[in-house]
Amino acid sequence: MKSLLNHVSGLLLLAVMLVKVLVVPVIYLDYELRKDYIIATHCENKSRPQLHCDGKCYLAKRVAQAARQEQRQAENELMSKILSAQAPVHESFTRLQQTTFVVIPQVVAFNFNTSLNGQNLVHEIFRPPIC
Repeated sequence: MKSLLNHVSGLLLLAVMLVKVLVVPVIYLDYELRKDYIIATHCENKSRPQLHCDGKCYLAKRVAQAARQEQRQAENELMSKILSAQAPVHESFTRLQQTTFVVIPQVVAFNFNTSLNGQNLVHEIFRPPIC
């Protein structure tokens, strides 16, 4: 039963993807099959036969319309994914809110007799290792 459901859902997904991929070739096929009808009814340049448009203006409009529709659909899908996405709250963040920090004072020894000129500091930092 589960494998049948997987096969059916896979075939349905494949069919949807094929329809989406084959939109533009179907438009070209429609143009080639109904070329005479498109030239007679939909061509914008019927009055200027020297252009030899042959309905290509109609074909270009249909292809551009399909591209716009596909782009609009992709944008809508992206927006729906963005709007439906939820930021996960990690367990470490909730633990951080519950943790209390205790500040332990640390005594720092400072010798006031030390001179703070740059020459002494450089020699104290950059010296050979002591064995």
